[in-house]
Amino acid sequence: MNTQRADHVLVAGGGIAGLAVRRALHQRGIPSLTLERRGAPTDAGLAINLPGNAVRALARLGLLDALRTVGARVRRREYRTERDRLLFAVDEEAFWGVETGPHCLRRTDLLRMLQLGLTPSDIRRGAGIVAVRQIPHGAEAELEDGTIEAGGLLVGADGVHSRVRRSLFEDRGLGAAVLATQSWRFMVPNPGVEAWTLWAGAGALFLLIPVDRGEAYGWVSTSAGLDAGLDPNVLRRAFASFPRLVRDTLDVALAQPASIYHSPLEEVRLPAWTRDRVVLVGDAAHATAPVWAQGAALALEDALVLAGLVAERSDWQRIGSDYERLRRPRVAHVQAMTDQLSRTARLPSWARTIVLPVLGPRSYRATYGPLRRWDDR
Repeated sequence: MNTQRADHVLVAGGGIAGLAVRRALHQRGIPSLTLERRGAPTDAGLAINLPGNAVRALARLGLLDALRTVGARVRRREYRTERDRLLFAVDEEAFWGVETGPHCLRRTDLLRMLQLGLTPSDIRRGAGIVAVRQIPHGAEAELEDGTIEAGGLLVGADGVHSRVRRSLFEDRGLGAAVLATQSWRFMVPNPGVEAWTLWAGAGALFLLIPVDRGEAYGWVSTSAGLDAGLDPNVLRRAFASFPRLVRDTLDVALAQPASIYHSPLEEVRLPAWTRDRVVLVGDAAHATAPVWAQGAALALEDALVLAGLVAERSDWQRIGSDYERLRRPRVAHVQAMTDQLSRTARLPSWARTIVLPVLGPRSYRATYGPLRRWDDR
């Protein structure tokens, strides 16, 4: 079956980026069809930390009140050594403002929020894309069941391993993040942390963020020979010199290995995000290491910018070039600051302990200062 409508937008992917595009288009009165290969949402990823620019994007999507009913505000950020020495702290609420300060919530809550008030008829689940092709006045997606859907614009919002990107550019932009190649995520009973708290040691990072319901979100990364998979003994050795709170929390997580999610740290850096009437957004275009928590934030912003362009243009042929012009400087800034932090992370532990009390707050302001200022035009 071939369904072609030149007046609507096809959205490939029903994750955060795709649902944000769908919502932003709906706000502008633009019809769309979202194609998601999974039959039902999953909770992989567990929770997500949203910096202030992500919260401001959610406010533009009409979801600020809904956000305040789930998760927890992140008012303070602390960077500590593996011996629990506080290197520096940041008052995040003072930096971003009370109304749009950072927030940590469960990923399932964010996905649910993005769909509030929208009809389910414009999203099709179990619709995996096999290939994408350009056609006169639009683009079409061939689905696994043989169905072909077409529209005036196709948005690739299908993540790091985007099939849309592969159809257009192969996978030349996919690579491992500089900080580490592996990470693991989990939810645990909150051991008493009240702030975004990162402990950093030689080749190992341990992050805890309060969420809600007495739980905290944990993220760990290490270069200690874990490429083959989760090895509890190796992981325990990697954090053996860390504070008891960290070691005990790790033991709690390892007691339920099935609830620990593995994440290779992959980045996407491409010379182009668009081709004719196909546009990449979110991780499909510019996945970045999670050190500044900008994956979802940039995806939400992408959605707002793209929807604005679609709404104001009668000819969608040139939308791609304008979208890249508006979005690339911001993404390039995040990538540059990620690289800068990666270089700092590779310093010996003694050197990081000396320089981070000075460079840490400066790096935070240098990274988030430009992101605090945003105009989507």
